[in-house]
Amino acid sequence: MSMDYIGIDLGTSAVKLLLMAGDGTIRNVVSREYPIFFPHSGWSEQRPEDWWNAVKDGLKALLAGYDGKRVAGISFGGQMHGLVILDGQDQVIRPAILWNDGRTAEQTDWLNNTVGRETLSACTANIAFTGFTAPKLLWVREREPENFARIAKIMLPKDYIAYQLTGVHSMDYSDASGTLLLDVEHKCWSEKMLRLCDVETNWLPTLFDSYQVTGAVKASVAAELGLGPGCVVAAGAGDNAAAAVGTGTVGEGRCNVSLGTSGTIFISSRSFRVDRRNALHAFVHADGRYYLMGCMLSAASCNQWWMDSIIGTRDYAAQQAGMEARLGENTTFFLPYLMGERSPHNDPRARAMFIGMSMDTTRRDMTQAIMEGVSFGIRDSFEVAKSLGIRLTGTRICGGGARSALWRKMIANILNLRVERVASEEGPGLGAAMLAAVACGEYASVDEAADAIVRVTETIEPDPALAAKYQQQYLRFQKLYPAIKDWF
Repeated sequence: MSMDYIGIDLGTSAVKLLLMAGDGTIRNVVSREYPIFFPHSGWSEQRPEDWWNAVKDGLKALLAGYDGKRVAGISFGGQMHGLVILDGQDQVIRPAILWNDGRTAEQTDWLNNTVGRETLSACTANIAFTGFTAPKLLWVREREPENFARIAKIMLPKDYIAYQLTGVHSMDYSDASGTLLLDVEHKCWSEKMLRLCDVETNWLPTLFDSYQVTGAVKASVAAELGLGPGCVVAAGAGDNAAAAVGTGTVGEGRCNVSLGTSGTIFISSRSFRVDRRNALHAFVHADGRYYLMGCMLSAASCNQWWMDSIIGTRDYAAQQAGMEARLGENTTFFLPYLMGERSPHNDPRARAMFIGMSMDTTRRDMTQAIMEGVSFGIRDSFEVAKSLGIRLTGTRICGGGARSALWRKMIANILNLRVERVASEEGPGLGAAMLAAVACGEYASVDEAADAIVRVTETIEPDPALAAKYQQQYLRFQKLYPAIKDWF
Protein backbone atom coordinates (compact mmCIF):
# COMPACT_ATOMS: atom_id res chain seq x y z
CA MET A 1 0.00 0.00 0.00
CA SER A 2 1.46 3.36 -1.00
CA MET A 3 1.67 5.82 1.87
CA ASP A 4 0.71 9.49 2.18
CA TYR A 5 2.56 12.42 3.73
CA ILE A 6 1.47 15.69 5.34
CA GLY A 7 3.21 19.05 4.97
CA ILE A 8 2.34 21.77 7.50
CA ASP A 9 3.16 25.32 6.35
CA LEU A 10 2.91 27.46 9.50
CA GLY A 11 2.65 30.99 8.12
CA THR A 12 2.14 34.40 9.70
CA SER A 13 -1.56 34.76 8.94
CA ALA A 14 -2.60 31.11 8.56
CA VAL A 15 -1.47 27.50 8.60
CA LYS A 16 -1.77 25.63 5.32
CA LEU A 17 -1.89 21.83 5.47
CA LEU A 18 -1.21 19.61 2.47
CA LEU A 19 -1.82 15.87 1.97
CA MET A 20 0.53 14.34 -0.63
CA ALA A 21 0.69 10.85 -2.09
CA GLY A 22 4.10 9.22 -2.32
CA ASP A 23 4.40 10.06 -6.04
CA GLY A 24 3.86 13.78 -5.33
CA THR A 25 0.16 13.94 -6.22
CA ILE A 26 -1.55 16.51 -3.97
CA ARG A 27 -4.67 14.90 -2.53
CA ASN A 28 -6.01 17.76 -0.39
CA VAL A 29 -5.11 21.24 0.90
CA VAL A 30 -6.81 23.13 3.75
CA SER A 31 -5.93 26.28 5.67
CA ARG A 32 -6.87 27.77 9.02
CA GLU A 33 -6.31 31.38 10.09
CA TYR A 34 -5.28 32.69 13.50
CA PRO A 35 -4.95 36.18 14.96
CA ILE A 36 -1.87 38.37 15.11
CA PHE A 37 -1.49 40.96 17.88
CA PHE A 38 0.19 44.37 17.78
CA PRO A 39 0.39 45.37 21.48
CA HIS A 40 2.57 48.41 20.65
CA SER A 41 3.64 50.20 17.48
CA GLY A 42 6.15 47.99 15.66
CA TRP A 43 5.44 44.92 17.82
CA SER A 44 4.05 41.70 16.36
CA GLU A 45 3.03 38.66 18.41
CA GLN A 46 1.02 35.42 18.21
CA ARG A 47 -0.09 32.82 20.73
CA PRO A 48 1.53 29.42 20.09
CA GLU A 49 -1.64 27.83 21.52
CA ASP A 50 -3.57 29.42 18.60
CA TRP A 51 -1.20 27.76 16.13
CA TRP A 52 -1.70 24.36 17.75
CA ASN A 53 -5.50 24.67 17.81
CA ALA A 54 -5.48 25.70 14.14
CA VAL A 55 -3.20 22.78 13.22
CA LYS A 56 -5.41 20.25 15.05
CA ASP A 57 -8.56 21.63 13.44
CA GLY A 58 -6.84 21.74 10.04
CA LEU A 59 -5.54 18.16 10.28
CA LYS A 60 -9.03 16.84 11.03
CA ALA A 61 -10.39 18.70 7.99
CA LEU A 62 -7.45 17.61 5.81
CA LEU A 63 -8.06 13.93 6.58
CA ALA A 64 -11.87 14.02 6.34
CA GLY A 65 -12.80 11.31 3.85
CA TYR A 66 -9.26 9.87 3.80
CA ASP A 67 -7.74 6.97 5.71
CA GLY A 68 -5.46 8.73 8.21
CA LYS A 69 -3.68 5.44 8.90
CA ARG A 70 -2.09 5.75 5.44
CA VAL A 71 -0.16 8.83 6.60
CA ALA A 72 3.40 7.65 7.20
CA GLY A 73 4.97 10.99 8.08
CA ILE A 74 4.45 14.68 8.83
CA SER A 75 6.86 17.58 8.43
CA PHE A 76 6.89 21.39 8.39
CA GLY A 77 7.79 24.63 6.73
CA GLY A 78 7.52 27.44 9.25
CA GLN A 79 7.73 31.20 9.67
CA MET A 80 11.31 31.75 10.79
CA HIS A 81 12.98 33.60 13.68
CA GLY A 82 9.93 33.79 16.02
CA LEU A 83 10.81 33.36 19.71
CA VAL A 84 8.80 30.73 21.61
CA ILE A 85 9.85 30.23 25.26
CA LEU A 86 8.62 27.44 27.55
CA ASP A 87 8.96 27.00 31.31
CA GLY A 88 9.99 23.85 33.21
CA GLN A 89 6.50 22.36 32.71
CA ASP A 90 6.67 23.04 28.95
CA GLN A 91 4.06 25.79 29.26
CA VAL A 92 4.31 28.88 27.04
CA ILE A 93 5.71 31.78 29.11
CA ARG A 94 4.63 34.69 26.89
CA PRO A 95 3.25 35.19 23.36
CA ALA A 96 5.72 34.46 20.56
CA ILE A 97 7.63 37.49 19.25
CA LEU A 98 7.46 37.20 15.44
CA TRP A 99 9.94 37.64 12.57
CA ASN A 100 8.37 40.97 11.56
CA ASP A 101 8.50 42.46 15.08
CA GLY A 102 10.63 45.61 15.20
CA ARG A 103 11.14 46.15 18.94
CA THR A 104 14.76 44.96 19.05
CA ALA A 105 16.56 47.91 17.37
CA GLU A 106 18.72 48.59 20.48
CA GLN A 107 19.67 44.94 20.93
CA THR A 108 20.45 44.57 17.20
CA ASP A 109 22.68 47.67 17.31
CA TRP A 110 24.47 46.30 20.39
CA LEU A 111 25.16 43.01 18.61
CA ASN A 112 26.31 44.60 15.33
CA ASN A 113 28.25 47.55 16.74
CA THR A 114 29.45 46.57 20.24
CA VAL A 115 29.89 42.81 19.87
CA GLY A 116 30.76 43.60 16.23
CA ARG A 117 29.80 42.34 12.81
CA GLU A 118 33.13 40.53 12.36
CA THR A 119 32.60 38.57 15.57
CA LEU A 120 28.99 37.72 14.63
CA SER A 121 30.00 36.63 11.14
CA ALA A 122 32.85 34.50 12.48
CA CYS A 123 30.51 32.83 15.01
CA THR A 124 27.33 32.48 12.94
CA ALA A 125 28.12 33.46 9.27
CA ASN A 126 25.56 36.26 9.61
CA ILE A 127 25.04 39.67 11.20
CA ALA A 128 22.12 40.75 13.40
CA PHE A 129 18.75 41.86 12.03
CA THR A 130 15.84 43.04 14.17
CA GLY A 131 13.85 40.00 13.02
CA PHE A 132 16.37 37.39 14.22
CA THR A 133 15.83 35.38 17.40
CA ALA A 134 18.91 36.31 19.47
CA PRO A 135 18.00 40.04 19.68
CA LYS A 136 14.52 39.02 20.89
CA LEU A 137 16.09 36.95 23.68
CA LEU A 138 18.22 39.93 24.71
CA TRP A 139 15.07 42.09 24.74
CA VAL A 140 13.27 39.62 27.05
CA ARG A 141 16.35 39.51 29.30
CA GLU A 142 16.36 43.32 29.59
CA ARG A 143 12.65 44.16 29.58
CA GLU A 144 11.03 41.06 31.10
CA PRO A 145 13.65 39.60 33.49
CA GLU A 146 10.98 37.66 35.39
CA ASN A 147 10.05 35.83 32.14
CA PHE A 148 13.70 35.31 31.21
CA ALA A 149 14.31 33.70 34.61
CA ARG A 150 11.58 31.09 33.89
CA ILE A 151 12.97 29.90 30.53
CA ALA A 152 13.59 26.17 30.31
CA LYS A 153 13.29 25.74 26.51
CA ILE A 154 13.68 27.99 23.46
CA MET A 155 12.12 27.03 20.16
CA LEU A 156 10.90 28.39 16.83
CA PRO A 157 7.23 28.45 15.75
CA LYS A 158 7.03 25.15 13.82
CA ASP A 159 9.05 23.39 16.55
CA TYR A 160 6.26 24.11 19.03
CA ILE A 161 3.86 22.19 16.77
CA ALA A 162 6.40 19.35 16.43
CA TYR A 163 6.68 19.27 20.24
CA GLN A 164 2.88 19.10 20.66
CA LEU A 165 2.75 16.19 18.20
CA THR A 166 5.70 14.18 19.58
CA GLY A 167 6.69 15.46 23.03
CA VAL A 168 10.24 15.93 21.61
CA HIS A 169 12.07 19.29 21.71
CA SER A 170 13.63 19.54 18.23
CA MET A 171 14.90 22.17 15.80
CA ASP A 172 16.32 21.76 12.32
CA TYR A 173 19.51 23.41 11.05
CA SER A 174 17.84 25.59 8.38
CA ASP A 175 15.51 27.28 10.88
CA ALA A 176 18.23 27.39 13.57
CA SER A 177 20.40 29.32 11.08
CA GLY A 178 18.08 32.32 11.55
CA THR A 179 18.45 32.43 15.34
CA LEU A 180 21.95 34.01 15.28
CA LEU A 181 22.90 31.31 17.80
CA LEU A 182 24.02 28.63 15.32
CA ASP A 183 27.53 28.17 13.93
CA VAL A 184 26.19 27.67 10.39
CA GLU A 185 29.41 26.40 8.81
CA HIS A 186 29.91 23.66 11.41
CA LYS A 187 26.20 22.95 12.08
CA CYS A 188 26.36 23.31 15.88
CA TRP A 189 25.39 25.89 18.49
CA SER A 190 27.91 28.74 18.86
CA GLU A 191 29.21 28.66 22.45
CA LYS A 192 30.35 32.28 22.19
CA MET A 193 26.88 33.47 21.10
CA LEU A 194 25.20 31.47 23.88
CA ARG A 195 27.49 33.18 26.43
CA LEU A 196 26.79 36.64 24.97
CA CYS A 197 23.03 36.08 25.15
CA ASP A 198 23.03 34.33 28.57
CA VAL A 199 21.56 31.19 27.02
CA GLU A 200 21.95 27.87 28.83
CA THR A 201 22.82 24.97 26.51
CA ASN A 202 20.00 22.84 27.97
CA TRP A 203 17.45 25.47 26.88
CA LEU A 204 18.15 24.55 23.26
CA PRO A 205 16.41 21.70 21.45
CA THR A 206 18.26 18.83 19.78
CA LEU A 207 19.36 19.76 16.25
CA PHE A 208 18.36 17.64 13.22
CA ASP A 209 18.63 17.79 9.47
CA SER A 210 15.27 18.78 7.99
CA TYR A 211 14.60 15.29 6.58
CA GLN A 212 15.46 13.40 9.79
CA VAL A 213 12.86 11.71 12.00
CA THR A 214 12.60 13.45 15.39
CA GLY A 215 9.92 11.21 16.92
CA ALA A 216 6.51 9.63 16.42
CA VAL A 217 3.08 11.20 16.93
CA LYS A 218 1.95 10.53 20.52
CA ALA A 219 -0.73 7.83 20.74
CA SER A 220 -3.28 10.17 22.37
CA VAL A 221 -2.75 12.84 19.66
CA ALA A 222 -2.86 10.26 16.84
CA ALA A 223 -6.18 8.93 18.17
CA GLU A 224 -7.64 12.46 18.41
CA LEU A 225 -6.56 13.38 14.87
CA GLY A 226 -7.30 10.05 13.17
CA LEU A 227 -3.67 9.17 12.41
CA GLY A 228 -2.15 5.69 12.61
CA PRO A 229 0.01 4.62 15.57
CA GLY A 230 3.30 4.57 13.61
CA CYS A 231 3.10 8.05 12.05
CA VAL A 232 6.50 9.76 12.36
CA VAL A 233 7.48 13.44 12.41
CA ALA A 234 10.47 14.89 10.52
CA ALA A 235 12.20 18.05 11.71
CA GLY A 236 11.08 20.23 8.79
CA ALA A 237 12.57 23.54 7.70
CA GLY A 238 12.27 27.30 7.74
CA ASP A 239 9.71 28.50 5.21
CA ASN A 240 12.23 29.68 2.59
CA ALA A 241 14.18 26.41 2.65
CA ALA A 242 10.95 24.35 2.56
CA ALA A 243 9.66 26.44 -0.36
CA ALA A 244 12.96 25.87 -2.18
CA VAL A 245 12.52 22.10 -1.78
CA GLY A 246 9.00 22.52 -3.20
CA THR A 247 10.42 24.22 -6.33
CA GLY A 248 13.33 21.75 -6.67
CA THR A 249 15.96 24.32 -5.66
CA VAL A 250 18.40 21.85 -4.09
CA GLY A 251 21.94 20.68 -4.84
CA GLU A 252 24.65 22.83 -6.43
CA GLY A 253 23.95 26.16 -8.12
CA ARG A 254 20.15 26.05 -8.27
CA CYS A 255 18.20 29.29 -7.85
CA ASN A 256 14.66 30.35 -6.95
CA VAL A 257 13.22 33.87 -7.12
CA SER A 258 10.10 34.56 -5.08
CA LEU A 259 7.97 37.62 -5.83
CA GLY A 260 5.73 37.60 -2.78
CA THR A 261 4.94 40.34 -0.25
CA SER A 262 8.69 40.31 0.27
CA GLY A 263 11.09 39.21 -2.46
CA THR A 264 13.82 36.61 -2.20
CA ILE A 265 16.57 35.16 -4.31
CA PHE A 266 17.57 31.75 -2.96
CA ILE A 267 20.72 30.01 -4.21
CA SER A 268 21.47 26.42 -3.16
CA SER A 269 25.04 25.23 -2.82
CA ARG A 270 26.92 22.07 -1.87
CA SER A 271 29.57 24.14 -0.08
CA PHE A 272 29.49 26.83 2.62
CA ARG A 273 30.00 30.40 1.39
CA VAL A 274 29.65 33.81 3.03
CA ASP A 275 30.08 37.26 1.46
CA ARG A 276 32.38 39.89 2.91
CA ARG A 277 29.62 42.37 3.79
CA ASN A 278 27.10 39.75 5.01
CA ALA A 279 24.68 41.25 2.48
CA LEU A 280 23.22 37.77 1.93
CA HIS A 281 22.06 35.35 4.60
CA ALA A 282 24.26 32.23 4.73
CA PHE A 283 22.11 29.40 6.11
CA VAL A 284 21.99 25.59 6.21
CA HIS A 285 19.60 24.17 3.58
CA ALA A 286 16.89 21.55 4.08
CA ASP A 287 18.88 19.13 1.89
CA GLY A 288 21.63 19.10 4.54
CA ARG A 289 23.91 21.45 2.61
CA TYR A 290 23.85 25.28 2.38
CA TYR A 291 22.17 28.24 0.73
CA LEU A 292 22.62 31.97 0.25
CA MET A 293 19.56 34.21 0.30
CA GLY A 294 18.90 37.84 -0.42
CA CYS A 295 15.64 39.16 1.02
CA MET A 296 13.91 42.40 -0.09
CA LEU A 297 11.28 43.61 2.36
CA SER A 298 8.91 44.89 -0.37
CA ALA A 299 8.45 43.11 -3.70
CA ALA A 300 4.99 42.34 -5.12
CA SER A 301 3.69 44.49 -2.24
CA CYS A 302 5.18 47.55 -4.04
CA ASN A 303 2.87 46.88 -6.99
CA GLN A 304 -0.05 46.16 -4.65
CA TRP A 305 0.52 49.47 -2.81
CA TRP A 306 0.65 51.35 -6.12
CA MET A 307 -2.48 49.67 -7.54
CA ASP A 308 -4.64 49.58 -4.39
CA SER A 309 -3.64 52.68 -2.45
CA ILE A 310 -2.44 55.14 -5.10
CA ILE A 311 -4.22 54.34 -8.40
CA GLY A 312 -7.22 52.67 -6.77
CA THR A 313 -7.74 49.65 -9.05
CA ARG A 314 -7.85 45.87 -8.71
CA ASP A 315 -7.34 45.33 -12.45
CA TYR A 316 -3.58 44.82 -12.41
CA ALA A 317 -3.45 43.34 -15.92
CA ALA A 318 -5.04 46.43 -17.50
CA GLN A 319 -2.28 48.62 -16.06
CA GLN A 320 0.34 46.40 -17.73
CA ALA A 321 -1.32 46.54 -21.18
CA GLY A 322 0.99 47.89 -23.87
CA MET A 323 4.02 47.80 -21.57
CA GLU A 324 5.81 44.97 -23.37
CA ALA A 325 6.72 47.15 -26.37
CA ARG A 326 8.59 49.54 -24.07
CA LEU A 327 10.65 47.10 -22.03
CA GLY A 328 14.24 48.25 -21.56
CA GLU A 329 13.43 51.82 -22.58
CA ASN A 330 11.82 53.30 -19.47
CA THR A 331 13.43 56.55 -18.30
CA THR A 332 11.57 56.46 -14.96
CA PHE A 333 13.11 54.48 -12.09
CA PHE A 334 11.69 53.31 -8.75
CA LEU A 335 13.59 52.48 -5.56
CA PRO A 336 11.53 49.66 -3.96
CA TYR A 337 12.23 50.41 -0.27
CA LEU A 338 8.71 51.03 1.07
CA MET A 339 9.58 49.30 4.39
CA GLY A 340 13.32 49.93 4.45
CA GLU A 341 15.59 47.28 2.97
CA ARG A 342 17.29 44.13 4.16
CA SER A 343 19.43 42.64 1.34
CA PRO A 344 21.86 43.83 0.29
CA HIS A 345 21.79 47.30 1.92
CA ASN A 346 20.61 46.44 5.45
CA ASP A 347 19.14 49.94 5.83
CA PRO A 348 15.88 50.14 7.83
CA ARG A 349 15.70 53.90 7.12
CA ALA A 350 15.72 53.53 3.32
CA ARG A 351 12.48 54.58 1.61
CA ALA A 352 10.90 54.23 -1.82
CA MET A 353 11.01 56.92 -4.47
CA PHE A 354 10.39 57.59 -8.17
CA ILE A 355 13.26 59.22 -10.10
CA GLY A 356 13.58 60.51 -13.65
CA MET A 357 10.05 61.69 -14.41
CA SER A 358 9.26 64.37 -17.01
CA MET A 359 6.14 66.03 -18.42
CA ASP A 360 5.50 63.09 -20.74
CA THR A 361 5.83 60.38 -18.04
CA THR A 362 2.67 58.26 -17.90
CA ARG A 363 1.04 56.12 -15.26
CA ARG A 364 2.12 53.08 -17.27
CA ASP A 365 5.76 54.25 -17.10
CA MET A 366 5.47 54.47 -13.32
CA THR A 367 3.82 51.05 -13.05
CA GLN A 368 6.59 49.62 -15.23
CA ALA A 369 9.23 51.37 -13.08
CA ILE A 370 7.86 49.63 -9.98
CA MET A 371 8.04 46.16 -11.55
CA GLU A 372 11.51 46.89 -12.91
CA GLY A 373 12.70 48.41 -9.62
CA VAL A 374 11.76 45.25 -7.71
CA SER A 375 13.56 43.16 -10.37
CA PHE A 376 16.67 45.38 -10.13
CA GLY A 377 16.54 44.98 -6.33
CA ILE A 378 16.58 41.18 -6.74
CA ARG A 379 19.54 41.59 -9.11
CA ASP A 380 21.43 43.56 -6.43
CA SER A 381 21.55 40.38 -4.32
CA PHE A 382 22.31 38.24 -7.40
CA GLU A 383 25.39 40.43 -8.06
CA VAL A 384 26.67 39.67 -4.54
CA ALA A 385 26.31 35.94 -5.21
CA LYS A 386 28.18 36.32 -8.53
CA SER A 387 31.03 38.07 -6.68
CA LEU A 388 31.50 34.82 -4.71
CA GLY A 389 32.10 32.88 -7.91
CA ILE A 390 28.58 31.41 -8.14
CA ARG A 391 27.57 30.83 -11.77
CA LEU A 392 23.89 30.33 -12.53
CA THR A 393 22.22 29.57 -15.86
CA GLY A 394 18.61 29.57 -14.74
CA THR A 395 16.18 30.18 -11.91
CA ARG A 396 12.79 28.91 -10.79
CA ILE A 397 10.18 31.56 -9.99
CA CYS A 398 7.21 31.60 -7.59
CA GLY A 399 5.02 33.95 -5.56
CA GLY A 400 2.05 36.16 -6.44
CA GLY A 401 4.05 38.50 -8.68
CA ALA A 402 5.22 35.54 -10.78
CA ARG A 403 1.65 35.11 -12.09
CA SER A 404 2.37 38.11 -14.34
CA ALA A 405 3.89 36.93 -17.66
CA LEU A 406 5.35 40.42 -18.07
CA TRP A 407 7.10 40.30 -14.69
CA ARG A 408 8.52 36.84 -15.51
CA LYS A 409 9.92 38.27 -18.76
CA MET A 410 11.48 41.21 -16.88
CA ILE A 411 13.16 38.88 -14.37
CA ALA A 412 14.56 36.69 -17.20
CA ASN A 413 16.08 39.68 -18.99
CA ILE A 414 17.17 41.77 -15.98
CA LEU A 415 18.95 38.77 -14.42
CA ASN A 416 19.86 37.41 -17.90
CA LEU A 417 18.82 33.93 -16.76
CA ARG A 418 16.46 31.25 -18.05
CA VAL A 419 13.31 31.43 -15.87
CA GLU A 420 11.22 28.32 -15.12
CA ARG A 421 7.77 28.02 -13.59
CA VAL A 422 6.84 24.81 -11.80
CA ALA A 423 3.50 22.98 -11.74
CA SER A 424 2.73 23.39 -8.03
CA GLU A 425 2.44 26.75 -6.29
CA GLU A 426 2.28 25.09 -2.86
CA GLY A 427 5.88 25.98 -1.95
CA PRO A 428 6.56 25.35 1.76
CA GLY A 429 3.69 22.87 2.24
CA LEU A 430 4.79 20.70 -0.67
CA GLY A 431 8.44 20.97 0.40
CA ALA A 432 7.48 19.89 3.92
CA ALA A 433 5.54 16.85 2.63
CA MET A 434 8.57 15.93 0.46
CA LEU A 435 10.82 16.10 3.57
CA ALA A 436 8.41 13.74 5.36
CA ALA A 437 8.59 11.35 2.38
CA VAL A 438 12.41 11.37 2.52
CA ALA A 439 12.32 10.77 6.30
CA CYS A 440 10.13 7.70 5.72
CA GLY A 441 12.41 6.25 3.03
CA GLU A 442 10.05 6.89 0.10
CA TYR A 443 13.04 8.71 -1.50
CA ALA A 444 16.72 8.23 -0.74
CA SER A 445 17.47 11.98 -0.59
CA VAL A 446 15.89 15.41 -0.91
CA ASP A 447 17.50 15.71 -4.38
CA GLU A 448 15.86 12.46 -5.49
CA ALA A 449 12.45 13.62 -4.20
CA ALA A 450 12.81 16.94 -6.03
CA ASP A 451 13.78 15.25 -9.31
CA ALA A 452 10.80 12.90 -9.05
CA ILE A 453 8.11 15.35 -7.91
CA VAL A 454 8.86 18.88 -9.20
CA ARG A 455 7.71 19.48 -12.79
CA VAL A 456 8.61 22.52 -14.94
CA THR A 457 5.61 23.83 -16.92
CA GLU A 458 7.03 26.93 -18.63
CA THR A 459 10.49 28.20 -19.61
CA ILE A 460 11.30 31.83 -20.49
CA GLU A 461 14.66 32.44 -22.17
CA PRO A 462 16.23 35.93 -22.01
CA ASP A 463 16.33 37.91 -25.28
CA PRO A 464 19.97 39.01 -25.88
CA ALA A 465 18.97 42.44 -27.24
CA LEU A 466 16.57 43.16 -24.35
CA ALA A 467 19.03 41.79 -21.76
CA ALA A 468 21.66 44.22 -23.14
CA LYS A 469 19.23 47.17 -22.78
CA TYR A 470 18.42 46.14 -19.22
CA GLN A 471 22.13 45.80 -18.43
CA GLN A 472 22.55 49.51 -19.21
CA GLN A 473 19.46 50.38 -17.15
CA TYR A 474 20.67 48.32 -14.20
CA LEU A 475 24.01 50.19 -14.20
CA ARG A 476 22.00 53.43 -13.80
CA PHE A 477 19.76 51.91 -11.09
CA GLN A 478 22.87 50.78 -9.17
CA LYS A 479 23.99 54.40 -8.74
CA LEU A 480 20.73 55.61 -7.19
CA TYR A 481 20.82 54.16 -3.66
CA PRO A 482 24.45 55.18 -2.91
CA ALA A 483 23.71 58.71 -4.17
CA ILE A 484 20.61 59.15 -1.99
CA LYS A 485 21.61 57.02 1.05
CA ASP A 486 22.72 59.93 3.27
CA TRP A 487 19.41 61.71 2.74
CA PHE A 488 17.56 58.81 4.46
